Amino acid sequence: MPFLKLSFKNENGEHLAARLDLPADEKPVAYAMFAHCFTCTKNLNAVVNINRALAKEGIATLRFDFTGLGESEGDFSHTSFSSNVSDLIAAADFLRQEFDAPKLLIGHSLGGAAVLQAAKYIPSSIAVATLGAPSNLTHLARYLKPQQNAIATGGEAEITLAGKTFKIKKQSLDDLDLIPMQEAIQNLNKALLIFHSPVDSIVGIENAAEIFQLARHPKSFISLDRADHLLSNREDSLYVGSVLAAWARKYLEISPPASVARDLTDNRVMTRTGRRGYQTEIVASGHRLLADEPIAVGGSDTGPTPYDYLLAALGACTSMTLRMVADRKGLALDSIVVRLKHQKIHAEDCQSCETKSGKIDSIEREIELEGPLDREQRQRLLEIADRCPVHRTLRSEIIVNSKLKE
Repeated sequence: MPFLKLSFKNENGEHLAARLDLPADEKPVAYAMFAHCFTCTKNLNAVVNINRALAKEGIATLRFDFTGLGESEGDFSHTSFSSNVSDLIAAADFLRQEFDAPKLLIGHSLGGAAVLQAAKYIPSSIAVATLGAPSNLTHLARYLKPQQNAIATGGEAEITLAGKTFKIKKQSLDDLDLIPMQEAIQNLNKALLIFHSPVDSIVGIENAAEIFQLARHPKSFISLDRADHLLSNREDSLYVGSVLAAWARKYLEISPPASVARDLTDNRVMTRTGRRGYQTEIVASGHRLLADEPIAVGGSDTGPTPYDYLLAALGACTSMTLRMVADRKGLALDSIVVRLKHQKIHAEDCQSCETKSGKIDSIEREIELEGPLDREQRQRLLEIADRCPVHRTLRSEIIVNSKLKE
């Protein structure tokens, strides 16, 4: 997933570190923003996985560190929930000025509460999604209860979360009592998607129920079953990403790419593999796909392997060709199923092969023809299968010219 490393200023002129995650072709169809959880950072694995799913749908997502966290400037102890909302508005203004205004706002935990509050100040936003978000800010006050006496008497106290120590000042607690969360949810007037786990031990499931009851339609709820609050299980964040991407396409009114609308001046297939792992994004005729390798060989198993795509091309070409011929000749062919397998075999084991040493590629293709066809018709279609364009390409001499882009 390509990205741009960026920074923008908050209301105090401090630089906040950000990354804009982009689709593989770097041509977004829409922009989104992601607000991370309390004391987390933009680089949380769950955030990256969700943004990758959005990028696959052509949505670019800005993730950034709130003031005083991660790579951003500022003193965290001087921040509050209101300053987080202000950071979100500043991020939206930056995105609008430098790229395009965000249509989708996503928030995790306290970041979810922040996007609910900030949405009315970001007029371009059409849809909002929350992950494990609290319905009111007294939740955070209860979470900080062990330090409340120290904060009340000394004006500040240190808390330890996820192994990191942060300083909280009295102004941050006082700020929580001033935020009208119920009013913000009731007057959201945007499509809302709520993700929450019924076993979330940090922010209880009752928070999701209250948000859902307060919000007006259109609104949706997705249960995350056994997921923890931080979505630390990779499968959970991948699930959130896939569902969110499909939901966003509907409410952001992103039309699926038209298969006939191709750029004839540059109709190349494009692939991109990032710095880590083998996951590869593919853009072909406006369609976005993923390729990967199995976990056993160091991949993430998020998509078919390159050889899977090769077999898929042959299988698809085979069934399309047979469909075309059957339609033209009026054959009673209901459907075609093609099953393929690729393997390396010793050349000496192939009696019909010209190569007699080393190993060669072997593809087994099984074709199932469904319909009331006689034996002669079936045999004829089997012969035609060998004439599909991809089959003929694989059997012919192929020239691949490679060059570096200057």
